[in-house]
Amino acid sequence: MKKNIAIIMGGYSSEYKISLISGNVVYETLDTSKFNAYRIHIFKEKWVYVDANDAEFPVDKNDFSVFVNGQKITFDCVFNAIHGSPGEDGHMQGYFKMLNIPQTACDMYQASITFNKRDCLSVLKPYGIKTAESYYINLGDVIDEDAIIKKVGLPCFVKANKAGSSFGVSKVYKKEELQQAIAVSFKEDDEIIIESFLNGKEVSVGVITYKGETKVLPITEIVSENDFFDYEAKYQGKSKEITPARLSKEEEDKINKVAKQVYEALRMKGFSRSEYIFKNGEPHLLEVNTIPGLTKESILPQQAQAAGISLADLFDNAIEEALK
Repeated sequence: MKKNIAIIMGGYSSEYKISLISGNVVYETLDTSKFNAYRIHIFKEKWVYVDANDAEFPVDKNDFSVFVNGQKITFDCVFNAIHGSPGEDGHMQGYFKMLNIPQTACDMYQASITFNKRDCLSVLKPYGIKTAESYYINLGDVIDEDAIIKKVGLPCFVKANKAGSSFGVSKVYKKEELQQAIAVSFKEDDEIIIESFLNGKEVSVGVITYKGETKVLPITEIVSENDFFDYEAKYQGKSKEITPARLSKEEEDKINKVAKQVYEALRMKGFSRSEYIFKNGEPHLLEVNTIPGLTKESILPQQAQAAGISLADLFDNAIEEALK
C-alpha cells in the first residue's frame, strides 16, 4: 500500500521562495508507484494542502490532516523542505514529534542547535572543531566597535545568527562600515555573530544517513565571482561549484573526518550540508545546514549525483530512514 507523504515547504523566513522550489522538486521527483505526494504550504497566515490544480485545502493543525472532497487524509511521513523557520529551527520537528508523525529532517534539539550559529559552534568546540574568531551582539547591546575589531580584526563578516541563504550577511573592510552591516543583520534576526575573515579555499560538505550508515558525499569547492558566497552567488549563477573539489588527498581526508565527526557528535539524522574554509591547511567550520537546498542545481543533489545517487534515490532513502 502506498504511503501518504506530506512535503512541507514555504516557511516564515526570507528563504520561503527557495523552499517552494525545493519542495516542488521533491514533489516532482518522488516515486509515484511507492508514494502519494502532497504539497503542504506552511506560512504564518495559512497552512494548506495545494493540489495539482493549485486549489488550496486547510490543514487541521490538531492532527496535521486535510479534508479533500469529504475525505480525511492523514500522513505516514513528512518530507521537510522548509529552509529557515519553522522547518529548520526545530519548531516543526517538535510539532511532529508530539503527533508521532515521522519526518525526514534531524530531531528538534539538533535542528535548534544547528540553526543557531553561535550555539552550534560553541557545542562543537570541545570536540576540537576549528572555527573563526567570533564576537556576539544581541539587539539592544552597546556596540563597541573597537572591541569588535580587536577580537576579530578586519576584514570581518557580520551575520544574522539565525538565518540562511546568506540573508543578513555583510563583509566589512572598515570600522566605518560596521554600524550599517550590523543594521542589515538585525533586519533578519535579533542576534548577530561577527567573525574573523578566513582567507582560504571554501568547501561545502554533504553528510547524510544513507541506508543506515553515515555517508560523507563528494566535496564541493565554492569559487564565488562576488566578494563572498552571498545570495547572488548561491542562486543567481555568480559562483562556480566544483564537485569533486580540487583538494589534496591530505585535505580531503581531513575534511571527510571532520564532517563525519560533526554529524555524529551532534547526533544528526537526515540531510546536512556544512561549510568550511581551509586556513593553514586545516578546515574551519562556518555553519551546519540541516535543510539544504534540494533543487536540481543545489549543492547537495550535485554531490549525491557525483556519488552515484539519483535525486529519486536520495529522496526515497530519506523517507525510508524516517519511517524506520
